Amino acid sequence: MIQAKQELLQALSRALAGLAPDAPPVAAFESPKQAAHGDLAITAAMPLARSLKKNPREIAQALVDALRADPVVQRWVTALEIAGPGFVNLRLTPAARQRIVAEVLAAGAAFGQRPASGQRVMVEFVSANPTGPLHVGHARQAALGDALCNLLASQGWQVHREFYYNDAGVQIATLAQSTQCRLRGLAPGDEGWPESAYNGDYIQDIAGDYRRRSTVKADDRAFTASGDADDLDDIRQFAVAYLRHEQDLDLQAFGLRFDRYYLESSLYTSGRVQATVDRLVHSGHTYEQDGALWLRSTDFGDDKDRVMRKSLPAGSDAAAGSPYTYFVPDVAYHVDKFERGFTKVINVQGSDHHGTIARVRAGLQALDLGIPKGFPDYVLHKMVTVMRGGQEVKISKRAGSYVTLRDLVEWTSRDAVRFFLISRKADTEFVFDVDLALAQSDENPVFYVQYAHARICSVLAQYADKGGDASAATLAGADLARLVAPSEQALLLRLADYPDMLTRATTDLAPHDVAFYLRDLAAALHAWYAAERFLGEDEALTRARMALLAATRSVLRAGLAVLGVSAPQSLQRVAAAAEAGA
Repeated sequence: MIQAKQELLQALSRALAGLAPDAPPVAAFESPKQAAHGDLAITAAMPLARSLKKNPREIAQALVDALRADPVVQRWVTALEIAGPGFVNLRLTPAARQRIVAEVLAAGAAFGQRPASGQRVMVEFVSANPTGPLHVGHARQAALGDALCNLLASQGWQVHREFYYNDAGVQIATLAQSTQCRLRGLAPGDEGWPESAYNGDYIQDIAGDYRRRSTVKADDRAFTASGDADDLDDIRQFAVAYLRHEQDLDLQAFGLRFDRYYLESSLYTSGRVQATVDRLVHSGHTYEQDGALWLRSTDFGDDKDRVMRKSLPAGSDAAAGSPYTYFVPDVAYHVDKFERGFTKVINVQGSDHHGTIARVRAGLQALDLGIPKGFPDYVLHKMVTVMRGGQEVKISKRAGSYVTLRDLVEWTSRDAVRFFLISRKADTEFVFDVDLALAQSDENPVFYVQYAHARICSVLAQYADKGGDASAATLAGADLARLVAPSEQALLLRLADYPDMLTRATTDLAPHDVAFYLRDLAAALHAWYAAERFLGEDEALTRARMALLAATRSVLRAGLAVLGVSAPQSLQRVAAAAEAGA
């Protein structure tokens, strides 16, 4: 069907050129909102009607007449129908639909993927402060970011994954002070316990290892504690290394890898922050007011100017900490990204970062470095509500005030956490129902999709046990013309949409589209399974259906891989995965 669609696009392009030779619109097909309306839809008549000053249905009729005269259309299309104000719906021949099976089997795991384009993209995600365990918001960001990286890679991008560690500032000082209080025998609720301190049990764990003079190793550092409860700087370095190590373990358990861990502190020690401030001042887009330094970000579309350096009280020491507001190192960091050759950068962050977008982009434009407008791109996600036993879960004993990524994985499974957290648009609220994630039912989306894959493996294994050859090379030679049942035709169309779905999801930075697609594909498979018999006496029909099963299995596996979710081969393994967290 991919070949048929490409040939039909060329035919549509010829027809549009005939109707508007001076400025023909780009040939494109859309998917009808209802399957009953056809297989492909053309919407070009409406914009053409405006430019040609004609009735859109008149344009649609001229387009239909031109298409019907094209030999390619005569080969692959059974009907062309005009609907509504000027839509043109196409119904494909069974042969056009059936070809998708051979195309999938021939391409294998590469089906839907595009060759390497040489274009580089950086995706920054998770980027948690090393002040505590990774929470469910980080989990959603991890699932979204990793799936987005896989999507981009499938479409030919060279992907670089980056984790930005905010290891400088007030929160790190609070971490050190919290650990020091534990070392001195204080606990949350005691007199003298700071109100701003971190209360989780993990602070006591850090203090215990510090007292034992332990050595901790993280991705970028190793540190041995002195055990001195009065050495706040030593405590700080040990606590950061300890939590870096803990977060690394969380990320590994979630199946994540990063190409680089970038430290916020390095922006100061390397002089990048100061160099960025100096260049902004030199550009003329800053001004002093009431002792503070401001960026005139309204010159670049921001709703108000932003403070770069707050006014300092009389007698205060600017050297005691960074005098710059938090968006300034963000600007310096993105200059570094651009200078490393990443002209496309995507940041996956929580929706609380919405206010930083305009000021970071304004700062980058004010530097006049040739950075494109709209750089970087952002995918913002909303937080996650966790439900268990019908009740909202708000507190983790380990974290003290929130549910952690590790909690979710231990309660359910890595597969469930990944699939669930990608199964909604990033900018929508999401409820993670632990009980649903453990359910062996159609309502559990990851179980539903994995069960479809395992069901196919089971049927193909039965076919092989009966002496059938289930290899892709053999099944590619099946008589696909036998695939005419309505449920088969619906499944064929769903398979054919996979490449376009990947392209759309990548363009829209929408990995949830993959989860939606997989559920629809699984539904089509289950409907076909319920309607037809697979292992019958008609060997030609059986082989054709085995070929369709093999193609569906290949696409299910590929789609799950984009989401970082496994594809179990047996029904028992699917059930075991669902029971793992029970």
